[in-house]
Amino acid sequence: MRFNVSSTTFCNRLQTISRVQSSKNALAILDCILFDLSGGKLTMIASDSETTMTTVLEVTDAEGEGKFAIESKQLINFVKEISEQPITFYIDQNTHAIEINYQNGKYNLVGQNGYDYPVPTGIGGNTRSISVDSQVMLGGISRCLFATADDELRPQMNGVYFDMTPESLTFVASDGHKLVRNRVFSVRADEPSAFILPKKPALILKNVLPKADGDAVVSFDDRNAKIELSDYVLSCRLIEGRYPNYNSVIPTDNPFRVTVDRLAFISALRRVGVSASQSTSLIKLHVDTNTLTVSAQDIDFSTSAEEHIMCEYDGTSMSIGFNGPFLIDVLNSMTSNDVVLELADPSRAGVITPAESNETEDIIMLLMPMMLND
Repeated sequence: MRFNVSSTTFCNRLQTISRVQSSKNALAILDCILFDLSGGKLTMIASDSETTMTTVLEVTDAEGEGKFAIESKQLINFVKEISEQPITFYIDQNTHAIEINYQNGKYNLVGQNGYDYPVPTGIGGNTRSISVDSQVMLGGISRCLFATADDELRPQMNGVYFDMTPESLTFVASDGHKLVRNRVFSVRADEPSAFILPKKPALILKNVLPKADGDAVVSFDDRNAKIELSDYVLSCRLIEGRYPNYNSVIPTDNPFRVTVDRLAFISALRRVGVSASQSTSLIKLHVDTNTLTVSAQDIDFSTSAEEHIMCEYDGTSMSIGFNGPFLIDVLNSMTSNDVVLELADPSRAGVITPAESNETEDIIMLLMPMMLND
């Protein structure tokens, strides 16, 4: 069995799908990439038993058909050092010996029987599907990932919730301290349905979607999902269970609205945050007429910092405390020039939204406050 393939394209696809693999696999063969040569096409598969990624490459001068597996790190470390050129694979299906010929030499290694590679579970009955523009999905996942939890007791919080209705698609994530709700009105489902995408496949999609063209076709049942992109197919097991009622925790009557430049706010938080207590990362915000004061102090090391930012605000002066890194994460996940910070009192969650309205989507981020010392 033999085939020719471009070294650069082959390496790029290898590195992308290898992100699925785990450092500790129950089955040794899952350290390998599965290759299936058939009909002049090379199908490449990587899996960790719960998440599987597949890509298909056109090859030339193909002879024979069959499956073989190669340990991924070994193969990637070799191929990434080859400049762009055609490389030829020769596979002995009896001994699994593999020879890779390139411009100035050859590389020999021993693969494994590809027919021993575990076949991933497909999607069963009661399958539903929805098409989402790749860049819309990228935006929804990217905004939500930082707010997902790592909670063994509440596994439903450890992923991105896709809530589909005939009116919109909503991406949601929360860890109990922060919450993101990104509602997209340009994507609609035929009937209400939902699933929870685990963090690992969501991270993989975040890396793959920037290069994807067209729509992502999402098919899912009660336990598994398959996401088909232009060059890749990602299959994964979903998080089972009911996601909390996220709408019920979003305040609707925060009377104080502070409009501030997002990048200036982030810069001030980073500078002032250097003086925050390492144990709490508490940042104090004090709002007064058209002025937002950002301050922090660490009593143990006798350090403090304070900075004033111009803002739009004409309400009663008030102070509220937030975790500095959490607040920076919220602001970094937005793209608008200005943001609106909606507040009620120091004990209730702050709501952060883009100042610029958008007819195609609605973004709300919620951050729980921290108790101030004074």
